[in-house]
Amino acid sequence: MSKRILLIAALLATFLSGAWLAYRFLAPGQTAPEQSATVLLEKIRTVIKLTTVEGEFSEIYNYKQSSGYMLLPDKKALVRVQAVVSAGYDLSNLQIQTDSMRRVLRIGPLPAPQILSIDHTLDYYDISTGIFMDFSPEDYNFINKNAKAIIREQALKSNLLPAAREQADKVFDIIRFMAESTGWKVEIVQGEGPSTPN
Repeated sequence: MSKRILLIAALLATFLSGAWLAYRFLAPGQTAPEQSATVLLEKIRTVIKLTTVEGEFSEIYNYKQSSGYMLLPDKKALVRVQAVVSAGYDLSNLQIQTDSMRRVLRIGPLPAPQILSIDHTLDYYDISTGIFMDFSPEDYNFINKNAKAIIREQALKSNLLPAAREQADKVFDIIRFMAESTGWKVEIVQGEGPSTPN
């Protein structure tokens, strides 16, 4: 009787070992995800922009959408947003006049400094979905758009634009120095020209 139990146990162990080895070597392995992309150049436009300062911003963005039912959990996301905000001048409408008789270079009026670009990344730290509430692509787009809008608002409240103006003054001091070294005089027209909305 004990030999029979040992034989059955040995056969069972052999069968389980064989099944495990067969699964290990014959089962399809994890494949790399397929990726494809189509990149289209839609438009080329000429820009004349002077970036004078960049600011680094970070925020924790908390998104929450209620299911509307007391017993069902809400849909929530906790997102860290990091952004580099570039500020400076759109010089596409800047007037530059030369008076070769008096050797005067007249520049201006300068446009108001503005935010030229916001380069931001989002890191999702905590995503909680309800039973019937999943995150859709529209939700992610909404979070991305709102997070960028909050960064823009904070950048406008910060000293980024005054710093851009201050740095532009230094740039024009360099231009003035270079012109004066060749016998020209630079006049900056006071006031602010029209700023192009970005």
